Amino acid sequence: MLDATMIMLVLVILAALAFDYINGFHDTANAIATCVSTRALTVKAAIFMAAFLNFAGAMISTKVAATIGKGIVDKDHVTQMVVLAGILGASIWDIITWYYGLPSSSSHAIIGGLMGAVMAHAGMAALHWAGLKKIILALIISPVIGTIFGFIFMVIIYWLFRNKAPSGLNKGFRRLQVVSAAFMAFSHGTADAQKSMGVITMALLSYGLIPTFDVPTWVKIACAVSMGIGTAAGGWRIIKTVGHDFVKLQPVHGFCVETASAGVILGASSLGMPVSTTHVITSTILGVGLSKRISAVNWGVAQRIVIAWVLTIPASAIVAYASYLLLSPFLGK
Repeated sequence: MLDATMIMLVLVILAALAFDYINGFHDTANAIATCVSTRALTVKAAIFMAAFLNFAGAMISTKVAATIGKGIVDKDHVTQMVVLAGILGASIWDIITWYYGLPSSSSHAIIGGLMGAVMAHAGMAALHWAGLKKIILALIISPVIGTIFGFIFMVIIYWLFRNKAPSGLNKGFRRLQVVSAAFMAFSHGTADAQKSMGVITMALLSYGLIPTFDVPTWVKIACAVSMGIGTAAGGWRIIKTVGHDFVKLQPVHGFCVETASAGVILGASSLGMPVSTTHVITSTILGVGLSKRISAVNWGVAQRIVIAWVLTIPASAIVAYASYLLLSPFLGK
């Protein structure tokens, strides 16, 4: 017979894998929106390429998982109910923003969810403010870096190929964009699947199944598979917002966006910094759009995206806080 705490652990693991699945279809656009919008790949081909490379990227590192699992809340106040409520807060917010086609951050959502849940359980004193400052600083700085990288990279490409005819240039970059989209999909896997790895490992440590915070191999595989399957399910609503409505892109622009974004994300992942892939690629698109002209950017869409960014941490925290208060009388604290 399974005891109540084991049942809670199973619920946490299933919820974390469901979050990875949601993250997959919610953030598919991060890797493939630009190559779909420029017709470098069909939607189906782009989604399945992204699914495979998301899986591969998720298997290579656990530094971001360690940051999520140890840098946000005091481990002495982490219970199965706290983790479950945190995941629910993040998942519900992701579904809401997906429904409205807004490319919000799953990274922000899981951080906000864990913050809200632990505050409901033990108050604000249970938060690791030093770790949170580092994480939030990285999440704020990364869009700035993405915008700058996108702008500079696009200007360099314009200068290098200034004597080329636009039609020939775009034909060549349409082929290169398949490579850059693959690079972006791989980097997305290195960053985003690790959030759930960190959450599940946190729950296993809380239960006592593992002695130290060390991500088990089965957790890596389960999270990578869940994200891959979610990616294969697609996410056309957000693909349309990022790839069509925000800035009109041609293959040369898509190549710059994906290459610059992947470089920023892989650099951050190697340092264990949980940056938002959503924020990085949308800000890189902004930088590329600004290199054309200010009017190339749809500022109405930009405003909606920024509002979603600002709301994500507090909104997911509030949902997680409410989830804890609603469920803890029935499932325990």
